[in-house]
Amino acid sequence: MFNEHDDDIAVLVSLNQAAVWTSMSRTMLNAYRTSSRFPAAVDFGNRRLAFVKSEVLDCIQKKIANRKQA
Repeated sequence: MFNEHDDDIAVLVSLNQAAVWTSMSRTMLNAYRTSSRFPAAVDFGNRRLAFVKSEVLDCIQKKIANRKQA
């Protein structure tokens, strides 16, 4: 088995969690995903999606880094 601190595994997060982290609605997050402005989801079927945690966090960090400085 694996533990949550193992860097060699991909940790998955729900659509709801990704929406909370990004401050976007689920609808907006899906629109970003469809237009390739957000990481692709892992499809588990039966309307179940998850995202790779590291990819979501990387996307957030890139948005922060690319913002215009006032």
